[in-house]
Amino acid sequence: MASVNPFNLSDSEEEAERRPNETVDTERSPSDGAPGPPPGNPFSPPADAEPPTLLLSSNRTSPSGEGISVSAAATSAMAGSTEARVSVDVIAAQLLRDQYILTALEFHTELLEAGRELPRLRDYFSNPGNFERQSGTPPAKDQVLGPGGPLNRAGSISTLDSLDFARYSDDGNRESDERVAGKMNHIYRAQSKRPESEVPSQERKNFKSSPEIQEPIRPLEKRALNFLVNEYLLKNEYKLSSITFSDENDDQDFELWDDVGLNIPKPPDLLQLYRNCGTPLPSPRDMVDVSVGVDFGDLPGNCIAQEPPKKPDLSQQTEVVQELEYQISLLNNEKQSLAEQIKKLKLSPVFQQALLSFCRMCSDSRLGAEVSRIADSEESVMLMLGRCLPHIVPNVLLAKRERMVAHLCQELIPLILCTACLHPEPKERDQLLHILFNLIKRPDDEQRQMILTGCVAFARHVGPTRVEAELLPQCWEQINHKYPERRLLVAESCGALAPYLPKEIRSSLVLSMLQQMLAEDKADMVREAVVKSLGIIMGYIDDPDKYSQGFELMLLSLGDPSERVVSAVHQVFIPAFAAWTTELGTLHTALIPSLLARIEKLLNQGEHGLDEHKLHVFLSALQSLIPPLFAVVLQNAPFTSRAKLHGDIPAIEVTRFPRPASPLQDVATIIGSREMLSALLLLYDHQLEHEGTTGWDSLLWVVNQLLPQLIDIVGRINVTSSTCVHEFSRFFWRFCRTFGKIFTNTKVYSFDLFYSGFILLSDASAGNGILTKATVPIYATGVLTCYNQEEDRKLLVGFLEDVMTTLSLSHAPLDSLKASFVELGANPVYHELLLTVLWYGVVHTSALVRCTAARMFELLVKGVNETLVAQRVVPALITLSSDPEISVRISTIPAFGTIMETVTQKELLERVKMQLASFLEDPQYQDQHSLHMEIIRTFGRVGPNAEPRFRDEFVLPHLHKLALANNSQPTESKRIDIATQLFEAYSALSCCFISEEVMVNHFLPGLRCLRADMEQLSPEHEVILSSMIKECEIKVENRGMSDAQGSMSIASSLVGEDAKTKFLSKMGQLTTSGAMLANVFQRKK
Repeated sequence: MASVNPFNLSDSEEEAERRPNETVDTERSPSDGAPGPPPGNPFSPPADAEPPTLLLSSNRTSPSGEGISVSAAATSAMAGSTEARVSVDVIAAQLLRDQYILTALEFHTELLEAGRELPRLRDYFSNPGNFERQSGTPPAKDQVLGPGGPLNRAGSISTLDSLDFARYSDDGNRESDERVAGKMNHIYRAQSKRPESEVPSQERKNFKSSPEIQEPIRPLEKRALNFLVNEYLLKNEYKLSSITFSDENDDQDFELWDDVGLNIPKPPDLLQLYRNCGTPLPSPRDMVDVSVGVDFGDLPGNCIAQEPPKKPDLSQQTEVVQELEYQISLLNNEKQSLAEQIKKLKLSPVFQQALLSFCRMCSDSRLGAEVSRIADSEESVMLMLGRCLPHIVPNVLLAKRERMVAHLCQELIPLILCTACLHPEPKERDQLLHILFNLIKRPDDEQRQMILTGCVAFARHVGPTRVEAELLPQCWEQINHKYPERRLLVAESCGALAPYLPKEIRSSLVLSMLQQMLAEDKADMVREAVVKSLGIIMGYIDDPDKYSQGFELMLLSLGDPSERVVSAVHQVFIPAFAAWTTELGTLHTALIPSLLARIEKLLNQGEHGLDEHKLHVFLSALQSLIPPLFAVVLQNAPFTSRAKLHGDIPAIEVTRFPRPASPLQDVATIIGSREMLSALLLLYDHQLEHEGTTGWDSLLWVVNQLLPQLIDIVGRINVTSSTCVHEFSRFFWRFCRTFGKIFTNTKVYSFDLFYSGFILLSDASAGNGILTKATVPIYATGVLTCYNQEEDRKLLVGFLEDVMTTLSLSHAPLDSLKASFVELGANPVYHELLLTVLWYGVVHTSALVRCTAARMFELLVKGVNETLVAQRVVPALITLSSDPEISVRISTIPAFGTIMETVTQKELLERVKMQLASFLEDPQYQDQHSLHMEIIRTFGRVGPNAEPRFRDEFVLPHLHKLALANNSQPTESKRIDIATQLFEAYSALSCCFISEEVMVNHFLPGLRCLRADMEQLSPEHEVILSSMIKECEIKVENRGMSDAQGSMSIASSLVGEDAKTKFLSKMGQLTTSGAMLANVFQRKK
């Protein structure tokens, strides 16, 4: 029977109709001057008495009061005159309100015998909830005993401490039961009396006030209530509602009370809490008095003798203080417990949701929604059949084509799942699930998503035990299926079902299945799904002994030949594995050091050739660990407890962090929210700038251990390995951007190990070792480019200028500077900056620095647009080409050659051609051996890719002249140098298409001159040259014979000319790409 409030005045409407002339003024109080009863009323107080007041209920009320006989009052009221008559309903309300239960029962009996049943008393005594024995604690100082039992204090109704879960512990239960039993005996037997005058007036006043406004529900309160609501739904057969409720709260595990996050035992279910806490407070809209619902105006002013209120005595105040102190201690314990659990929290709900998003489900469509909800009763089964059959029957009639059959199979999924869930026979259930996994021969993406959605709904419905016993065997059977789509379904199922499996199975059987598939499956898409499922497993695993297995799986999957598999590792597996190691506390003590140790081992073994692929594998894994490492630094900082989410929290700049490879690598996702991250970043920057790192163990590890080890590794890399330089540059760039500008300025820019080599650059013997390694380019391109403000660009320019100057003056190799220019030149943003650095070298007072600047232009020209080349590069090179120092002029030749190779503007090419011609034809350079060597080397490099006219009219004629002049070179060492360089140039140019005229006039004569030198200087080269000359002569003879035969017939001549025209037109189309020409004509070996 529903609980009925016995104090609702509307229950006495029938009585009011019998007395139309009576009115009850509920809005007026005695102080308003309401007239008292007639003088003949036996309850009238003496004339000199104070105005009467209604004694309201308090926290402690006794079944009787002193100085008034309520039963006598009732009898007198019934026997009194009509004019002074008091409503029987009002008397009943007063009896119930003051807990005169036995008197009220007697009154109810007498009314029944008189044939006048009072609805208020009837409803009260017919409701067993008003008499059930309470199992909670007796009412405290701030509680009320209502007719249904103690009412909780209203002041904390919206907080968990109002439920007082701790009172259900083993220690306090027995005492509570005894106290409650004693109290109920007092109520039912009316054996103990407490005068109403002892009730503190302040407590009476509390019940006259309106209910307090509730505070917003707290996260832990919400999770606790969610758990109890779900438990209630399951126990009372509301399974469909429970499933829907679970779906709407997918960030909570309703299987475990510990997942709520409260460090207390699980409280009783909702029914027990309801019975213990009494009826809820009535709405002030319908009620006047919180306990009775009767205002003083309902009673005659002289019906109750007033006693002056007494002040609470000292003992009562002491008890109130003790109760409050006890509640404070409970709250402090709860706060400490929550703080400890937050530290131990493995995954933020946002991170967990992002992780599970990689399980592709299908619930947006009609069928997807049908699959995701499983019928759990006879009625819901009928409803489900009514919804599904209209879609199945038409497909049965039309199922002639394979596509229609597949659609029909999809429509059957809800029916199969529902039957598999509800069927009582295990064998039949197994057969149905077997049908589900074999329903479609080769399920596509949409069909697999539908099946996965059904499997997850099944798992939620039946629980972990049946999932292990019934679903997993179906996956195991298909692990080696011949169709990759079926194996893909197995791999995806393992991840989707991970949250619903027993933890022992998750970390043993399922992990082994996925490991086997990763190592043995040949299909890339299957291994990709395996890696994603492994990541989800890592997000739920809690066995520390599986760490080493997880680490090996990470390395195995990173070494996979498929790019899509490696991408899945970085997107899912590594972030989830890092989250687990963060929980274990081993991210910075085991995982990162293990990767660094493998990199160092690789460098030690790579003296005769570094395995760059393995280095890339390890370094990319380290790069993916930067966001979780930064999250650890924030979450273990001295200021973490001071982070507040209220107030003005500025938004995080879009460019504050590098773009994450996946949502799981977003620092905000790892932390839990962008608001919390923003609050932590403010405190982080302030701490670094003003308070330092004292006591900040996680950041001290980064500064004192991680950075020195990384820089030591960088110093051991050969600078000629462009791949390694690029990989480490990317790593340091992401590292510095993630840890922020203040950290980079204070901890990295000024890092001693970076500058330890630069300080000694003036000493060539000390600097050479450092300069041949990758420290310079990685520092320049990985650290100094992190931020792009004006002061940052000035710092980069100054660094490059210093390096260029120091390297030049110390005669050190330029490899590190070249590597810096190549890495920076790949990004057009830095072209202007690099040209600024080079102009500094062009105008430098030292010829050595000017030579270096000229050499650097060669590297920069290839990536710079032609406008910059015309406006900035060529003028600088022209300036250097007229330098007083011959070495500076010679240094410009490679850059001029590169311009001839890459630029298409005719005016620009003519300027360069004129400058090169001056080098070759000016008498002052006639004996410049170094200049001739540089020109021949440049011609051999750019000739095959240069514009054909430039090659035929300029390059080949000048090579012929140089070869001829070399025949009369008196110095043998110079002669062999030129000859060797000419041999390389002619070998490269022999692959090009050369016209007959140029072949006869320049190419063959040049080769013959070179052969003359090689006969004396290098016989092995002479053999090759003879072969090349013979081949060219045969080509010339064949062309001559073709011309002779062509003159015999005009028709054949026309045909030949037509073929030649077509051929040359094809060649003309290829002139824009010299590389393509070089590949067309390959010299026979």
